[in-house]
Amino acid sequence: MLAWLDANLVSLLNGLALGSLLFAISVGLSLVFGMMDVLNLAHGAVYLVGAYVAVALVGSGGGVTAFVAAVLVAAAVGALLGGALAGMTQATPHHLDQALLTLGVALVVADLLAAVFGTDVHSVPAPRPLAGSVQVAGQTYPLYRLLVIGFGAALAVAVYLIVERSALGAVIRATVADRAMVGALGINTRLVVVGVFASGAALAAVGGVLAGPILGAQPGLDEKVLLLALVVVVIGGLGSIRGALIGALLIGQVQVLGVALVPEYASFLLFAAMAAVLLIRPAGLLPARSAVPA
Repeated sequence: MLAWLDANLVSLLNGLALGSLLFAISVGLSLVFGMMDVLNLAHGAVYLVGAYVAVALVGSGGGVTAFVAAVLVAAAVGALLGGALAGMTQATPHHLDQALLTLGVALVVADLLAAVFGTDVHSVPAPRPLAGSVQVAGQTYPLYRLLVIGFGAALAVAVYLIVERSALGAVIRATVADRAMVGALGINTRLVVVGVFASGAALAAVGGVLAGPILGAQPGLDEKVLLLALVVVVIGGLGSIRGALIGALLIGQVQVLGVALVPEYASFLLFAAMAAVLLIRPAGLLPARSAVPA
């Protein structure tokens, strides 16, 4: 066992890095769909916007200032897109209508990005101070990917404390449970919904920037990321932060180890893992306690 861990340590760490990125992307999707009952298929397009923001601002320079600026700009653009999508979907309460509307938005955004940046694969350099490698248990590993793992852990703690342990989180959960009652108390529930939607989209766009040095940016990446995020949400359980984290880490390992060990079955393993979880726990590993509003 120890020999296997030593031989596959780099792959395991890569799985943690991918899982951290998937958590940043999928936690917003999980909250919006699981708690606000809105099916947003434009989530992957918002991620791709963040990736191309990194291409535009970081370019080939790799400076820390440019990278931080890309994160801030991507967060702002993602929040604006999320707010706009929240406004659009408020008028379409049925899931099929939401899916068609947000899918149309995703296609328009993807075409606009392809028109501006072309169809080539763009790479994004890691910030220069983080471009080196360090020794981890005798293995050489990129420092930037360790930072991504640390970011994922910090984000998981922050989102959990905000949603589950803060007054703001209590308002969000109350809005999910009984929107009319919360509105009667003088709280603008529409603003709460827009805020959750915008925050989730901002995290997806930031995930696009952070994933730039690992996955780059190219047309079609939004569809792959959306598919992975949906698998994470289904495995973890709708509206669950802990479920999104566990699902993201699980899928990160399945995806990376599958490609490394059995590349011909990598795609099969992804959906096999989802099917296995759903057979045992149809609602996901850790579904949210809050009921989805009618």
